[in-house]
Amino acid sequence: MQPVSDPPSTAQCPPGVDAGTRCLSGQDSAGAYYLIAVPTGWNGDLVLHDHGGPFLGAPQAKRVEEDLTRWSVFPRLGYAWAASSYRQGGVAVTAAAEDTERLRLIVQQVLGKPRHVWLHGQSWGAGVAAKGAELFTVGRPYDGVLLTAGVLGGGPRSYDFRLDLRVVYQYLCHNHPRADEPAYPLNIGLPEHSTLTAEALSQRINACLGIDKPARERSAEQQRKLQTLLDVVRIPERSVVAHMNWATFHFREIVVKRTGGASPFGNLGVVYHGSADDKALNAGVERVAAEPAAVAAFTRDAGLSGRIPVPVLTVHAIHDPTAFVELQDTFGHIMEAAGHGDDLVQAYTDDREHSYLSDPTYAALIGALSAWVVGGDRPTPTGLARDCERARARVSGTCRFRPDYTPPALSSRTPAR
Repeated sequence: MQPVSDPPSTAQCPPGVDAGTRCLSGQDSAGAYYLIAVPTGWNGDLVLHDHGGPFLGAPQAKRVEEDLTRWSVFPRLGYAWAASSYRQGGVAVTAAAEDTERLRLIVQQVLGKPRHVWLHGQSWGAGVAAKGAELFTVGRPYDGVLLTAGVLGGGPRSYDFRLDLRVVYQYLCHNHPRADEPAYPLNIGLPEHSTLTAEALSQRINACLGIDKPARERSAEQQRKLQTLLDVVRIPERSVVAHMNWATFHFREIVVKRTGGASPFGNLGVVYHGSADDKALNAGVERVAAEPAAVAAFTRDAGLSGRIPVPVLTVHAIHDPTAFVELQDTFGHIMEAAGHGDDLVQAYTDDREHSYLSDPTYAALIGALSAWVVGGDRPTPTGLARDCERARARVSGTCRFRPDYTPPALSSRTPAR
């Protein structure tokens, strides 16, 4: 793997980064943009960041600049930080993991070998980080793994609920696609050459469900349909439009670019609950089959084995509207089945956000991961809650750890298939 085409250039750090931090930027040999931040008084450790999304389209330097602004707590705590935009957009987990490992080599070229490398994955990027920790083990390039708000179901299982959303929505609304548009199986997301835009999709959703209006301004029919959708698919109202976008444009990207034109998603045999007439609902929703070859291809790329040979620490907001907390139960079983259950500690917070929790939360997590690797002090949820309160002396923010929480099985939220 060629680390870099040209040496990085000195760059202006994005907003939110402490004065005195040195930023370096460049584009690697595969075409990914990257950004490195080295704080004054660097402690010698590197946080290697895998961003979420994934975003569609060509890679952009703006992506990593935004990430550094969001995660500036790490340089503030003394860690060097680096992130890749990845060489391509879309749901390409293994390629993104390769791009991150390439960036580690670039950092080593520029700064020398860090004392420790902490691999941090956020949201979809948590799956990237977990995949990378499984793939790159020679020489133990990563000392520990921090996974936050992770999409960690492995392969299609993480996204099955979005197909449920599409079929229940269509049963209620009949406008995606409309009757005057060519029909297509909903598990492909959208036909390859469709010109439907996210804005046009939002207009259709608003016309049927009135999500753009206060509840008091919705018609009785809009409110009934929206409540049925929420009760059956079990997602919060505020995330309906986002999940519909992912179930449309990301599903298309997966089918067209990742799985050979076939869909890895299906709902044959799924029994839906929660409507006023479940019998009519189950008889009326579209039924589509996942193609075995597509399932295999998607699982090869995005599936997780749990064979991670270093400590793994996760945190997840209990009320996360984007990546359901139940995914953590699935990931725990994956690690346990691989014989690495003792290498995993999972923590939970009583938050309702997905993208960012709080600076003291991440300070506690990175400190606990370091203490685990360096001193053998395995973290506990209670200890993390205590560490978070202590971290508030250095960085401002809230602490909402819930040491008593255990997530339900994913099947309790998304019907098995």
